[in-house]
Amino acid sequence: MRKTLLYILSSLFFSVAHAQVTVEAAIDSIEMLIGEQVHVTVTATTKEGSKVEFPVFKPLQQIIPGVEVLKSTELGTNGKDNGFVDRQVVYTLTSFDDTLYYLPPFVVKVDGKPYESKSLALKVVGIEVDTTHVEKFFGPKDVQDNPFQWSDWSLLFWLSVLMLVLMALGYYLYLRLRDNKPIITRIRIVKRLLPHQKAMKEIEQIKADKMQNSENAKEYYTKLTDTLRKYIEDRYGFNAMEMTSSEIIGRLEQALSDDTESADTMKAELRQLFTTADLVKFAKYSTMINENDANLVSAIDFINQTKLENLPTEETVKPELTEADQRTVKTRRVLKTVIALIAVSCAVLLGTVCYGLYQLLN
Repeated sequence: MRKTLLYILSSLFFSVAHAQVTVEAAIDSIEMLIGEQVHVTVTATTKEGSKVEFPVFKPLQQIIPGVEVLKSTELGTNGKDNGFVDRQVVYTLTSFDDTLYYLPPFVVKVDGKPYESKSLALKVVGIEVDTTHVEKFFGPKDVQDNPFQWSDWSLLFWLSVLMLVLMALGYYLYLRLRDNKPIITRIRIVKRLLPHQKAMKEIEQIKADKMQNSENAKEYYTKLTDTLRKYIEDRYGFNAMEMTSSEIIGRLEQALSDDTESADTMKAELRQLFTTADLVKFAKYSTMINENDANLVSAIDFINQTKLENLPTEETVKPELTEADQRTVKTRRVLKTVIALIAVSCAVLLGTVCYGLYQLLN
């Protein structure tokens, strides 16, 4: 009696446990077009820790004739109450025959015992084709050969590479040219006084300072003779500043070859002026004021009678470049020439490449 009771209780226990294990299958769409895909989700509700085995299909294996399994994806485990969990696997199906399919139940083994889901239906709908206009349909195209060969493109490729290299070189040279600052030279127009104008300006200063009336005769004659020496040097072109008075007179007698009375008088007066100046500067000779005035007048007469007035009063001054500046100018000239040649070469290469591409693509 006791054994019978235990058997009944154990049978009831296993029946309750068996009743709590469920397997469900759901399809996301019961209708699809040919070649489309649908997903069937199989859910197994079992006790936590149970061993669950879902159906396994190989890729493109037919679950039934006409319906293929593309792949299966396990979604994992979701916990529930009373120690139960849900395990899910999604099967991706497709079909290429337009008909209504009956999908058999999915069998899931729980702890080695099989459990079945409910069966499903899947309707595959075909695409309507206008068979009255068969000219609109084209068969599959043949395998196309590569329309281009490396031999067709190799020349354009290497020309493009050469153009890029030249562009990089040109940019580098441009940076060098930009960093190498240009040498700016300006030609100046200088207005200059003629020799007689400079001499008369100095004499006017002597007269303004009244040096001929001062007691310092040495300073007066030094200033007066230096003015005449500078005038003679600029007028006749010999170094009168470094010559003695007699040497200057000798050179002037050669330059003033005119034998007229006025020329002789001018020479005599100039000789007297330089002689007096030498006596004052070197022999401490004392002069009278009228003698100083006479020598000043003699100097003015000599300048007025020998002056040249038709000489240019403006002089163009060109700056002289140092050796380093000359090298800089030459370097900049070379850089500009090379950059210009590179620019022309790149333009020619670009035109050649574009024309070659046009020929290949048309």
